[in-house]
Amino acid sequence: MRKLNGFRQILELVIEKGATDLHVKVPSPPVLRIDSALVPQEEWPQFTARDIERIFEEITTEEQREAFSREQELDFAYSVPGLARFRVNVLRQRGTVSLAFRRVPSSVPSVDELGLPQICKELILKPRGLVLVTGPAGSGKSTTLAAMINHLNENEARSVITIEDPIEYLFQDKKCLIRQRDLGDDTKSFPTALIHALRHDPDVIVIGEMRDLETISTAITAAETGHLVLATLHTLDAAQSIDRIIDVFPPAQQRQIRLQLSQVIEAVLSQTLLPHIGGGRVAAFEIMLANSVTKRLIREEKIHEISASLEMGKLEGMHTLDQALAELVKSGIVSREEAMMKASSQVKLTKLLQAGRGNLMPPVVVEPVLKVAQ
Repeated sequence: MRKLNGFRQILELVIEKGATDLHVKVPSPPVLRIDSALVPQEEWPQFTARDIERIFEEITTEEQREAFSREQELDFAYSVPGLARFRVNVLRQRGTVSLAFRRVPSSVPSVDELGLPQICKELILKPRGLVLVTGPAGSGKSTTLAAMINHLNENEARSVITIEDPIEYLFQDKKCLIRQRDLGDDTKSFPTALIHALRHDPDVIVIGEMRDLETISTAITAAETGHLVLATLHTLDAAQSIDRIIDVFPPAQQRQIRLQLSQVIEAVLSQTLLPHIGGGRVAAFEIMLANSVTKRLIREEKIHEISASLEMGKLEGMHTLDQALAELVKSGIVSREEAMMKASSQVKLTKLLQAGRGNLMPPVVVEPVLKVAQ
């Protein structure tokens, strides 16, 4: 049994083992998430309630502790000089504090390093419109957005404002002027921050998550008035993402919102992470681009037909998640079993796997092994 002399030891273990997440709770030893699997570190002692209270006091400010006492929930970023930066979530369970740490790489990854679809480079250079990056929690949405902003920062002079909860990747100005606002420390809410961001002369606005009607409405208005808006949603595919935006509005407004959304939407990138057969993880993407067909389907309330449109849009760079998963299986990158668990339709994926490679889209992953931060 190893002796715990300080919490930094545990955070060093995260880096040493190549883990993406660390979980700390009572009564349990440290638990790491490595290549999507939870791995208890049995050689370390189990945490007591007092151990975790000490850790919590060590890594938080007085203001953060007051916020946690008031809300019983807390999100913040925590940096360890010379080691790494972490996104931290704190909650109570069974009367004790539970901590979850997610490692944020110190350097901002590039689109090519992550093996992201090349369309990401084109989308981030667009002068205006709405780009959605969607997927379940922990699917790599923040990393994809960071890579896109990094590409913009290296290629165009734009004024960029991000609204994050909390700030994860830290950007240094290259060609862009980038302001990063932390929910809680720098602003009270996404809607308020977004409204005031529009008065701060931005070209590009990045919204960490579109959670409510006011944020979504203001984001659409921002895209209509000549800004490029990037945002995330916790939705699984393009059709669900469009429906989520429209359904948040009262029925009397939905016809107008469909029209507005059809005019400003540029793309929906829906992603999920899967274990790589050789270790690490890879991202599979569904890609919807705004062409005349997808815009019409949104306007005419035919969202259920979007998936079929994507299946036929290979030449324009579009494809469904199931097509992407089929290609990853055929290429020997992920297992059939893992792909089936992530499929939108297991029946469609089975048919794609039985078809020849010529019926699939080009590979979306260009690196043999991708260590994708969530």
